[in-house]
Amino acid sequence: MRQEGVQAHQHLGSERMSAYHTSRDFEAELRELRATLLAMGARCERSLQLAIKAYVEDAPDLAREVIEIDRRINRDEMESDELALRIIALRQPVAYDLRLITTALKLVTDLERIGDEAVNIAERAAEDRDGEQKRAPSDILRKMALLAEQMLRDALDAFVESDVERANRVREADDAVDDLYGEALRQMMDFMARFPDKIPSAVRAMSVAKYLERIADHATNIAEEVIFMVDGQDVRHRSNAPKSLPT
Repeated sequence: MRQEGVQAHQHLGSERMSAYHTSRDFEAELRELRATLLAMGARCERSLQLAIKAYVEDAPDLAREVIEIDRRINRDEMESDELALRIIALRQPVAYDLRLITTALKLVTDLERIGDEAVNIAERAAEDRDGEQKRAPSDILRKMALLAEQMLRDALDAFVESDVERANRVREADDAVDDLYGEALRQMMDFMARFPDKIPSAVRAMSVAKYLERIADHATNIAEEVIFMVDGQDVRHRSNAPKSLPT
């Protein structure tokens, strides 16, 4: 009987140790996933900054750098997806941990698309080199870019800090970007009316404005994903009542 008791105690200790290692490994995997997402987000921020600088300053060398960064962002997406799916398969997370991982799967898609939009801006920079002094006004595009960059930064910070208040501020800022987008279109239409020979330049500027508006939309998506991760509330459709999930 004493021997059986010792064996039972050893078995229980082994189970506890195994659970401890599993929990520790799980936490390490979640930290790795967060770190990968943040690195990807930082690259998206850098790509957007370089892209708008390339367009405004007519710098094709910067445009090429944006394309190189996008290749790394694409690899980030694949690595993050692989890690998230592996965690789901091996750890079978529930409640908050499951929401964190499903949020990560959505978040990488938005980040990858932000990288694509930055490439689109950079490509317009490479096109807009006709050597003439008169170009479509770009001050409004700078304002849009600064606001979109701030939205992306705040959305990523909200993810790191599980900060619903900051995520909601990102959602509110999207309206300001939409207003700037409308103003940009009006400015470009007026520019084309006054300088008919510069229509291609204005069309390119309108395209850049649209890319920036989409980037702001993706930042908003990230903010909404953060709210779901933290509170279990789906706020993608504002007219619908939030749907709470287990915490």
